[in-house]
Amino acid sequence: MNDALRASYRFCGDVSRRQARNFYYGFLLLPADLRRSMCALYGFMRHTDDLADGPAPPVDRYRALADWRARVRDALAGGATDHWPGLPALADTVARHQIPHRYLFEVLDGVATDLDPRPFATFEDLHGYCYRVASVVGLCCIHIWDFRSDGGRAEALAEACGIALQLTNILRDVREDALNGRVYLPREDLDRFGVRPEDLTADRPGDPLRSLLAFEARRAYDYYETARPLASMVAPVGRPVLRTIIGIYRALLDEIVRRDYDVLAGRVALSPWRKASIMVRSMAVERVARGKRD
Repeated sequence: MNDALRASYRFCGDVSRRQARNFYYGFLLLPADLRRSMCALYGFMRHTDDLADGPAPPVDRYRALADWRARVRDALAGGATDHWPGLPALADTVARHQIPHRYLFEVLDGVATDLDPRPFATFEDLHGYCYRVASVVGLCCIHIWDFRSDGGRAEALAEACGIALQLTNILRDVREDALNGRVYLPREDLDRFGVRPEDLTADRPGDPLRSLLAFEARRAYDYYETARPLASMVAPVGRPVLRTIIGIYRALLDEIVRRDYDVLAGRVALSPWRKASIMVRSMAVERVARGKRD
């Protein structure tokens, strides 16, 4: 690894340590080379989100994302990587782990939809968005960790896992997103439970909103259960990080339920010690499983 590439990976590691509040706990369980790859992937996601969420007018953000797409495409094809400090690390990670390029561009497609927020009429519409901004991230991750496809079953489970994680994010951030003009809850579900747009920015959730959030939480739990077999299809080195990430997000969902779906008064979060305990438990599960295999 040359000095420029080493510096690029170091840059992505710094970004991950500062900003990957939930994911970085899992990264710590990986050997150094895979941890670097995960940080490069996270750095790409973070930079893409920052371009879409910046203070510039939407038209300028569209241009920035279009330029970023062209730069990424050029870098992955072996071209220049000097546009962003983490780009050399990203190109190296994608090449070494044979991550399909389309996954990165699907992320860009998903993030671009947030520049012109429009209601999702149905859950099927929301599912497509969740796939592009979350499921494809999981698909990239299993390529880094290595996995047994089993005729595409592992990829389908990774997709379900991403849907579960993104639904958890949506439930946690209902009020913040609504204040920013983004309503991710499907219109068909809002209508079904009689929830009005202004209910999403109230000080406390009323009964209709609580019922809607409970409905969406059950949907998220179903996706977590669907994704459960994925850990057994990922290489052993990746299982603790997968279990840690899922464990942290599922614990967030549990906390939302424990608070009786009051996600309007303040942002639901887990304490560092609770995240650490989930990480330790994930390591212990894999050690026990490894002992049985041995």
